[in-house]
Amino acid sequence: MLNSYQEADKVLLALDCIIFGFDDEKLKILLIQRDFEPEKGRWSLIGGFLKKDESLDESAARVLNHYTGLHDIYMEQLYAFSEIDRDPVERTISMAYYALINIEDHNRELIANYNAQWFPVSEAPSLIFDHDRMVQHAMRRLRYRASTKPVGFELLPEKFTMRQLLKLYEALFDKELDKRNFISKINSLDILVKLDEKDMESSRKGSYLFQFDQEKYEQKMEGTFALNL
Repeated sequence: MLNSYQEADKVLLALDCIIFGFDDEKLKILLIQRDFEPEKGRWSLIGGFLKKDESLDESAARVLNHYTGLHDIYMEQLYAFSEIDRDPVERTISMAYYALINIEDHNRELIANYNAQWFPVSEAPSLIFDHDRMVQHAMRRLRYRASTKPVGFELLPEKFTMRQLLKLYEALFDKELDKRNFISKINSLDILVKLDEKDMESSRKGSYLFQFDQEKYEQKMEGTFALNL
């Protein structure tokens, strides 16, 4: 039995964040172009290393804030990647997180300073190390969560049209949905508030805006949200 901390191997622990956003048409992912070796010039997930005085969640939140300027964002721990040779520089374990943000809220100047860029998930370049695997894991988890919980609303502005909501779920599940059937399912959940305001940019007559009612969801449906798309 090991009884000496000094004799134990020391390894680095990285935090890699799969940051998703939605631009009213496509699900996007935030990537950064590396300016150092190895793999200089290639695209990577947003990441950093765990500090001694941080928990994993605190470290992931720090990394996300550092690159986007955002706080209090939906973030979920995903999976630990621990293959021995996953990082050619040094033995490094990576804990992957995924985060959902309203793409309009992040600091555009900040990500530009770090040579970061949004890509549609379906058109993203090949990533370094095992980051493509991380994205695949994140997409599977996100689709599961979006079908069982209203996490998709984290990707929308506070006020949104039904068309935006439809386009979001089409982007999440990468398939075309029947508009009438989708709206009927959403209305049956009774977790939206229809506002008197309209988005006048969507059509000449405008489209009514809606808000997600978190309190109503918690009272009526928590644990039973299911879209079955």
